[in-house]
Amino acid sequence: MSDFTLAAADSFAAADLHAANLAAFADYIAGPLQLTFDQWPSLVARQGIDLARSRVAVRDGAIASYAFVCPRPESGRWRLGIMGALPAARGTGAAPALIDDFLARAKAEGMAHAELECFAANERALRLYRRHGFEVLCPLNGWRLLPDAAPARDVSARDVREIDRSAALAWLAEAERRVPWLPFPTTARCQAAQVRPLTSWQCGSAVMLFSVVEGTPTQIHVLVDLDPGLRDAETLAHAIRAAHPAAFAPPILRDDLGGAALERAGFVRPELNQVLMRRAL
Repeated sequence: MSDFTLAAADSFAAADLHAANLAAFADYIAGPLQLTFDQWPSLVARQGIDLARSRVAVRDGAIASYAFVCPRPESGRWRLGIMGALPAARGTGAAPALIDDFLARAKAEGMAHAELECFAANERALRLYRRHGFEVLCPLNGWRLLPDAAPARDVSARDVREIDRSAALAWLAEAERRVPWLPFPTTARCQAAQVRPLTSWQCGSAVMLFSVVEGTPTQIHVLVDLDPGLRDAETLAHAIRAAHPAAFAPPILRDDLGGAALERAGFVRPELNQVLMRRAL
């Protein structure tokens, strides 16, 4: 790492950070990142990134690798929100140095744990994180419907009610206090920064947030049920099927908080899914 220096990410222009992010993810396992510069601030906000706490590895004045930090002090941990290395920097030691720095600074700020999400099929990244002490806590699965899926179960309109954005975010904030290791993408903080128009439904102990954008499939952003039986989450899953048959969820949902309810309602997992990883500090 002698030819690299570490610098605060906010010492670089947003355009440089955006360009580095695109270059690092150009050959990503889930496909190249489609993100315009105008969308960069929204990504930073949704990922909860603190650019002053984030670090970049710099070589010859340019960004070679980066580790963007999402502090979660209310939960006693830091999250590695986005990490990437430009192709020329891979295998140079830049990424391991950034992770060591990330862990040391999280511990210095009094955090008890570090966390991150990683695609389960990304063996290179998984090996890197495991070498630094991270262990898989649970899968984070996505869900979709097959064209020949059985019909959705009838759901009474009395069972599902729409709630406004502020009520949904307040519910999620309380859920985060009650549920250990609620994935950050399903938290109130992340959804408050969501630019897609959100609709929020509640059924008993469960809440679902989804967005409907013309020309794209309906996206389920959150499904959390505080009852382990997930009966209310399953009702919401059938309701979204009936209203939006092409609905899907990206790989951010814990099975035990709602994903299993989608499966019971006829949704299936796509090939690419993630895992939630943690490390004690």
